[in-house]
Amino acid sequence: MTDLVIRALDERTAPVFDTLPDPLGAGESHRLTRHRPDWKRVALRDGKVVARGAWWGGPDDTAPVNVNWFDVAEGEEEAGAELLRTAPWQVELEMNLPAGWREDPGLRAAAETRFSAAHKAGYELLVERFLYRWTPEHGLPERPGRLEFRPEPDDAAFFDLLRRIHSATLDAHALTAIEEDGLDRAAQEELDFFHWCPSPREWWQIAHTPQGDLAGIHIPAHNPSGPCVGFIGVVPEQRGHGYAYDLLAECTHYLVERGAEFVSAATDRGNFPMAANFAKAGYPVVRERLNYRPAQTA
Repeated sequence: MTDLVIRALDERTAPVFDTLPDPLGAGESHRLTRHRPDWKRVALRDGKVVARGAWWGGPDDTAPVNVNWFDVAEGEEEAGAELLRTAPWQVELEMNLPAGWREDPGLRAAAETRFSAAHKAGYELLVERFLYRWTPEHGLPERPGRLEFRPEPDDAAFFDLLRRIHSATLDAHALTAIEEDGLDRAAQEELDFFHWCPSPREWWQIAHTPQGDLAGIHIPAHNPSGPCVGFIGVVPEQRGHGYAYDLLAECTHYLVERGAEFVSAATDRGNFPMAANFAKAGYPVVRERLNYRPAQTA
């Protein structure tokens, strides 16, 4: 086997990225994603692309926040591993796969090639997630009318609520932050993400019962790819009433009333209550995602 060549791309060489087959439909799923040419890398053997990766960040980020497109040709797992190992950015890896990929032998084989390459590079699986996309043909979810919503300009109020919500959470990223540095870090990471989104700060809302009791929060947002459910959270003492659905319905209406023609969302595969709420609200699963952490943070 001939030697492997790892190459960073630029504006001129960027088209070579698209010469590798795309059996998992990553190109279509990233139709609205803007990847910088100089954050793309390929592995070549005999001048042919056998692995590729696209690192991604927001328009104002000076370094990528993750690698969200990673492809490896069959039998080239070591090439894929070398592509990740030698990258100047050791950040979280997102494997975005078609919904139901496990049931299709071809899709499963292609996915497992990529998993193997990631493991060889030292990446460890953190969590599997469902990716959702609501569109108008699914109908707006009914607003139950049980909660009252209002904006809250004080970040400290949201920080306190996020600490309370994450004190009993199923979210793998929050649990990791809590395990490593405590509830403050988990809450701050959420706040940092909301501020990173280009959507207005005044969209953040707190929900109360008609009796004035605090119920939870919802964060309608826009990420760089479009409108999304930024966060849904019910405080621990109010769980068991189904309020997460109320928050999700309100968040969807809020975004649509401000011009959204679709709404993206995600939840961990193991978060069965939230997955059920997305299904009830008319959010179909359109992709599945596996999040991996690089060796030095795993």
